[in-house]
Amino acid sequence: MEKFTVLTGVAAPMPMINVDTDMIIPKQYLKTIKRTGLGTGLFSELRYNEDGSENPDFVLNKPAYRESKILVAGDNFGCGSSREHAPWALMDFGIKCVISTSFADIFFNNCAKNGILAIKVSEDELALLMDDAERGANATMTVDLEAQEIRGPDGGVIKFDVDPWTKHCLLNGLDDIALTLENAPAIAGYEDEVSKERPWV
Repeated sequence: MEKFTVLTGVAAPMPMINVDTDMIIPKQYLKTIKRTGLGTGLFSELRYNEDGSENPDFVLNKPAYRESKILVAGDNFGCGSSREHAPWALMDFGIKCVISTSFADIFFNNCAKNGILAIKVSEDELALLMDDAERGANATMTVDLEAQEIRGPDGGVIKFDVDPWTKHCLLNGLDDIALTLENAPAIAGYEDEVSKERPWV
């Protein structure tokens, strides 16, 4: 998993509330277990018209936001079913940070396990960030995980809380597999002892 330290990029405003995982990545994209290629399906029911053409009114189709790395979202983002494809799709599109007042628990945890920083802020703070994000190409923000700060385009700073374990894993790029591999010597030693004590196993 790629380390998350400091992220600077354009923030896209998406004030819609109760955006569920089916809206983030519709069910027809769940046939794959690959983490790549899902970016094209991100918000597909909002991004594309029935004929497959792009909906010019959707935020991520607007020129200023096509390369967005940060999403400033409405309340209760990521609710609905517990599909891990949702953070996969966000990451594949290029979004590595989502900011909202609240998230569904499973989605929130799935983000951390896949290298996406989900940040909870107050309603007043979200309103400020949403206003910054409305600036289009000038909506550049910096998210500093070590300092736990969001720095806006005008130099304003918003502090945020993050669980120490989640922070450790994101800063060091540790997913569940990498965490297990940190104990590889101990695991190998245990298996060696077991094979000596019980060679028939």
